[in-house]
Amino acid sequence: MDRARYLEPSVRQDLAEKMVFIAGARQVGKTTLARRIMATSTSSAYYNWDNRADRAEIRAARWPAGKALVVLDELHKWRAWKGWLKGEYDQHRERLRFLVTGSARLDIYRRGGDSLQGRYHHYRLHPFSVGEMTAPVTLPAPGAEIEVPARVRRETLEALVQFGGFPEPLLAGSTRTLRRWQRERFERFFREDVRDLESIRDLASLQLLADLLPERISAPLSLNALREDLEVSHRALTNWMEIFERLYYVFRLRPFTSTRVRALQKMPKAYLWDWSVVPSDGARFENLVASHLLKLCHLLHDRDGHDVDLHYLRDRTGREVDFLVTAGRKPWFAVEAKLSETRVDPALPYFRDRLRIPWVYQVVRDARRDVIDSGVRVVPAERFLAALP
Repeated sequence: MDRARYLEPSVRQDLAEKMVFIAGARQVGKTTLARRIMATSTSSAYYNWDNRADRAEIRAARWPAGKALVVLDELHKWRAWKGWLKGEYDQHRERLRFLVTGSARLDIYRRGGDSLQGRYHHYRLHPFSVGEMTAPVTLPAPGAEIEVPARVRRETLEALVQFGGFPEPLLAGSTRTLRRWQRERFERFFREDVRDLESIRDLASLQLLADLLPERISAPLSLNALREDLEVSHRALTNWMEIFERLYYVFRLRPFTSTRVRALQKMPKAYLWDWSVVPSDGARFENLVASHLLKLCHLLHDRDGHDVDLHYLRDRTGREVDFLVTAGRKPWFAVEAKLSETRVDPALPYFRDRLRIPWVYQVVRDARRDVIDSGVRVVPAERFLAALP
């Protein structure tokens, strides 16, 4: 199903002035988005670096005549891509628009040549979310209260919990399709993305790490415990986690630090871009909420240039709040994710008072009522998440 994505208007607008890079996890919809934009262009051409014939066309720079949109997919797998693209853009910028997509962080995989700084806008495409599936969302202004809609269909949230946010299994709505898609995506991720971009000797242990991570979602991630399980060095494990982040397999949240609380200094929490593989109901729901909040932060940063970030809160006594969104490095709003508990978690008002957090929310999957309790807004998950992009 060809469905418009939330980044489409912004990408169209930015292509008029610079190149646009769209990065994101494998099969999140980057190529589909690019082809939608191509479909409304008078002249366009698509080239995929993974295709042998396309590689020859790219290296020879055989572009369409006249004004045209050129889409370059997985170009970052070419070692010389950065310097080459700079030259092509500088030579043809008056008539060609370049849209570059890739399943890795394009702001990291820049090898050789001069800097591309100032020549492109960079976006990170996320999986579908409640807000994107229900209605166009007006982005909240950093520091402002989240404007929660009055009514949202609960079925949208339940479909995302079960099938994840990647287009193919979500839009199919089939557990059989989900199982096959998960297996094929996992295999192609290691066969193509990891081997093409990284020098990994012990690929079997890297795959075992990927198998272990879904069980460790929502808890502070101990690299020492993982290192002992895998029987590898700390250096190797650190490198593997960085690879997973660069290739949009996992993202990590660091604890927020402040002189007002005795907070942890390290120990990040890890979440998966595909939360459908997380076995525990509570951890899967927390991962879904984390993904929605990260999508908000990335869009505010990539589209509007705001300094927003996502953390979690935990002090040395064990008090913890799942998420804190900051704007300008100051607390904006905090979120605690619960499956059914509507009583306010005492950690929320504790951190709110000490860190002076303007807005605090307890987001509950199975709640029906939207209430204020002890200054904390307890809100049904489908309604809160529908306010995010």
